[in-house]
Amino acid sequence: MTPDLPSRETARAAIGRAAVEQFESRPRDTGIRKTGKPVAESHVVEPTREWIVVIPVKGTADGKSRFGEVPERGALALAIALDTVAAALAADAVAGVIVVTSVAVATAFDELDALVVVEEAPAGLPAAIAAGIELASELGAPGRGIAVLLGDLPAVTAAELDAALVLAAAHDRAMVPDAEGSGTVLVTAGDGATHATAFGHGSSAAHVAAGYVALAIPAESGLRNDVDTLERLTELRDRLGPNTTAALPAG
Repeated sequence: MTPDLPSRETARAAIGRAAVEQFESRPRDTGIRKTGKPVAESHVVEPTREWIVVIPVKGTADGKSRFGEVPERGALALAIALDTVAAALAADAVAGVIVVTSVAVATAFDELDALVVVEEAPAGLPAAIAAGIELASELGAPGRGIAVLLGDLPAVTAAELDAALVLAAAHDRAMVPDAEGSGTVLVTAGDGATHATAFGHGSSAAHVAAGYVALAIPAESGLRNDVDTLERLTELRDRLGPNTTAALPAG
């Protein structure tokens, strides 16, 4: 028998407690109160030094439908997301990672020590991003920005993400386009700034129009190489993270 899932209020309370415990366990002064929210009156905007990264993950068997009839396609999509989240968690500039995903795969990200927001009824990418930003905003503190990173970057490294976040800290809003230049893989809002995300078709131009500064990241960077097809994934075979490498079909 499937156990009853907790209510949204109960889940959010649990997420808040987990967030406080994780952030307070880090060797830094987070400034987070025991409620999980900053003291708004005392928040003086400072130059951005660290980031909370929000990563939306579809987390269903429908993930990466453009891979075609690949055996264990869902497992491959999950492996890609796990490698993306692991790279973000390992980045020096990242204070914490929030993964917004389905109950089906939530445990996998929890085991990585990411903060997990479970979508009871997934409503698409914009809704997932909004939920992650909402929680990240509750964990705000002087010098802490919020980034949104797509979860299909199997070749990204912690060093590549760190390099982008260092550049992003100089701007209120910044973004990194995908390798083709039309999409977006990362958007950032520094301390004191807010997001106006516009993911979807032509998102790169839409984000620039919304005031995000395009960062000069090399096109070959793993950060810019998101994957939508098995062919594109195979092209990156020698650079993939360990989970994706293990899940990649032979041949």
